Amino acid sequence: MCKRFVGKKVVVTGGAQGIGKSAAKRIGLEGATVLIVDKSEEALNVVEELKQHGVDAHCVLADLESHEGVCEAYENALNVLGHIDVLVNNVGGTIWLKPFIEYQPDQIEKEVSRSFWPTMWSCYVFAKYFVEQRAGVIVNVSSIASRATYRVPYSSCKGGVNFLTTSLAMELGEYGIRVNAVAPGATDVGPRKIPRNPDGPSDKEAALWISATDEMIGKTPLRRVGTPEDQASAIAFLASDDSAYMTGEIISVGGGFVG
Repeated sequence: MCKRFVGKKVVVTGGAQGIGKSAAKRIGLEGATVLIVDKSEEALNVVEELKQHGVDAHCVLADLESHEGVCEAYENALNVLGHIDVLVNNVGGTIWLKPFIEYQPDQIEKEVSRSFWPTMWSCYVFAKYFVEQRAGVIVNVSSIASRATYRVPYSSCKGGVNFLTTSLAMELGEYGIRVNAVAPGATDVGPRKIPRNPDGPSDKEAALWISATDEMIGKTPLRRVGTPEDQASAIAFLASDDSAYMTGEIISVGGGFVG
């Protein structure tokens, strides 16, 4: 494995499971000092697991759904790492899957709090630091579900992440800061240790999940779902100097799915 991140300090949000965990592992194995930010104590176990693989890994527990939470996480991360080179914004994920008109107002607010505000606030807080040091890389995790049905609040959030990525790239380029995003397709992350919906899906929602996944695979030229490692490879590429002349890009990693 190449070592593109030797000497780099990388913050990965939402790294306690799934794509975030795989991204932290991939980047760490390539030589970075990695700090995971997550609100779940499962992140502590992930750090120990990464250390067993030889990764210099650390953890900060924080809720990133508010400006205050992100500020606290940033200060703690900076105290641990000394400086920060790369931010990977991975927090997010669909909570409910159903027709838009069946959502309750509080459910819409929860979807937005999970899948938009953590990325917005993290970009806002960390961008100020990157501007001061006139260097930095931000990789946001969006989703090809910005073109999907039965998850309108989540899709809207990820559409917002896309526009945040392109707009911020235009503003920060003069400071030597790159901002890109990956847009994962259907990805099999295995059983979730930290459920997005503690109540679990209803029978109707479960059926919609199966139907939506089957439909997505049917529209995917590679005819399979992705793996967390597939997504981690793309994230690592955008976080590395291999993409030094790329900014404002949204890279789809969905096996060719076009919606």
